[in-house]
Amino acid sequence: MSFSIQPISAFKDNYIWAMVHLEKKTAWVVDPGDAIPVVDFLEKNDLNLNGILITHHHNDHCGGVGKLKEQYEAVVYGPETPAIFATHIVKDEQTIFIADFDITLKVLTIPGHTLDHVAYYCESKQFLFCGDTLFSAGCGRVFEGTFEQMYQSLMKIANLPESTQLYCGHEYTLSNLKFAKHVDPENADIDQYIAEVTKCRGNNLPSLPSTLFLEKKVNPFLRTASEVIIRWLERSLGKGVDLHGPAQIFEELRKMKDKF
Repeated sequence: MSFSIQPISAFKDNYIWAMVHLEKKTAWVVDPGDAIPVVDFLEKNDLNLNGILITHHHNDHCGGVGKLKEQYEAVVYGPETPAIFATHIVKDEQTIFIADFDITLKVLTIPGHTLDHVAYYCESKQFLFCGDTLFSAGCGRVFEGTFEQMYQSLMKIANLPESTQLYCGHEYTLSNLKFAKHVDPENADIDQYIAEVTKCRGNNLPSLPSTLFLEKKVNPFLRTASEVIIRWLERSLGKGVDLHGPAQIFEELRKMKDKF
């Protein structure tokens, strides 16, 4: 198949995702926090970098943009933040046609982790670049936005087709699964996923992409309506705590994960 999405490892646990067309020898990358591994990947595979997609302004996701933009004269799509060096500012529901791959990406605004966070969704090929909003078996920390914003962003992702492949920004899966198991200890899907990911990581392979179908079975932050999780949370918080709806349940879960 000419089109593929490949991981480029960076820093300790970041993934820079590369969309590649082998016949055309072109590539686009997502969230290049470091230019060096991207340049190495491009040279090794004899590819030219035509474009860059940025999900948010954290340096481990955009720190390599300046160098790559200069070296390859690539276009840069991203939210309106000076650190990103975007040539094209993206807005919610905007579509981006990438002629190199004959695909259209839809921009989804998903604030919470940062206020400027966006995702890029391809309906025709059923994949999503979700940055640091959703991780496999987990979600990003709430740094700039509110817990309500983060919850609504996760629900926006959850409403996509369950076959959607999720390309997250970090290899956090095993760590997230420990918390998921703590919250939902009798969940057999979590046990099976832990075994699969442990084997995968033991062979130095990425656990990603995940699928939305799988995440709805193992990710506690997408399962705030689960009676099992609600009962566990009530026991953990103790008497006197009144949970009012899924957004508050999400907030309490995320606060617990921060301390886990």
